Amino acid sequence: MKIIVIGLGSMGKRRIRLLSEHRDIELFGIDSQESRCNEVKEKFGLKCYASIAEVVEAEHPDAAVISTSPLSHAAIIKECLTHNLHVFTEINLVADGYAENMALAKEKRKVLFLSSTFLYRKETQTIIEKANKATCPLNYIYHIGQYLPDWHPWESYNSYFIGNPRTNGCREIMAIDLPWIVTAFGPIKNVSAVKSKNTELNISYNDNYLITIEHENCNKGVLAVDVVTRKSIRHIDVYGEAFQMSWNGTADSLQEYNLETKEMRTIHFDDASEHVDGYAAFITENPYREELNAFLAQIAATTAVPAWTFEKDFELLKIIDQIEA
Repeated sequence: MKIIVIGLGSMGKRRIRLLSEHRDIELFGIDSQESRCNEVKEKFGLKCYASIAEVVEAEHPDAAVISTSPLSHAAIIKECLTHNLHVFTEINLVADGYAENMALAKEKRKVLFLSSTFLYRKETQTIIEKANKATCPLNYIYHIGQYLPDWHPWESYNSYFIGNPRTNGCREIMAIDLPWIVTAFGPIKNVSAVKSKNTELNISYNDNYLITIEHENCNKGVLAVDVVTRKSIRHIDVYGEAFQMSWNGTADSLQEYNLETKEMRTIHFDDASEHVDGYAAFITENPYREELNAFLAQIAATTAVPAWTFEKDFELLKIIDQIEA
């Protein structure tokens, strides 16, 4: 299979590295920055092109992985589908072009796969499984935060998409975490938020949110999202009359309360957690690999049902719009 990776920044290079593990995949790169192309050529030995049309004519690829900034996704997805390519895209954060591209993918009979990395983590999958089987209503308190300049220490936060109010840092956190939250606790019935700007960061959007969520099945939660927290945090407590779990965001920190022994026990996983230097401790590589594998599996069997879809995301983005309004 031949796959083009569009956008050769940090995420694009991550996708290339993980796809390179498949010996039957031939990769090509596209990026407008010559320095990125040269780096990918040197590091991975990839041939790089200037445009989608050029690589399609020269190499006849089967699929594309889009790792550019979110506001560019809609047009690139449309162009890839027009060239009869299966498409994997990073999270979009906005619903630009959703209806048109979903219809085009259906017309072309091509896979349109949306990244939702936390649905592929063993820890969140375990919480989802146990929450879905719970026999009592559940509450949760979930705090995700990291100081914005620490997201990409190698570049200014104003130099990439999290500086843009439409694709801001808090919105990205919500778009990353709400898919697994609604999968675990059910569709959202009501949502309300208190938000403000508590920092002197050079941004024109709210930097912290306290969100209350009511789910359709009587579960409810408090979600605290911010780009203020100086020590990065990802912590959730889930509890009910016969249920209690907690997670600190890392592979070794998922715990469950044993009703008989009245103690919290750590849930261990067989596979080792892989971490890349420069990212927060709770950012691990395994889920990125698993969602790419799910994309490849869906190409092989187009009837496969992905963990997250454009249709689901379209509805969730409306809720995030409501939270931000």
